[in-house]
Amino acid sequence: MREKLIEKRKLLGLTQVELSKKLGISEVYVRKLESGGRNPSVSTMLKFETLYGVPMKELFPDIFLIKNDTKCIKKLA
Repeated sequence: MREKLIEKRKLLGLTQVELSKKLGISEVYVRKLESGGRNPSVSTMLKFETLYGVPMKELFPDIFLIKNDTKCIKKLA
């Protein structure tokens, strides 16, 4: 679960449908991003970062964990 995404959306008083329209992405995609079931592209992270005024590393902390860095993993193999 990406709590910060949900928290920021609710602080703005937006539903997932309203957020999806504002960002130009599907409601299903918003739901998957918030649940952690899907990882966003850099351009999508920038849309969230701009709207919420919060760095993408705070909004999507799981993506930026060292253990999820495929380049780092490849170097260790």
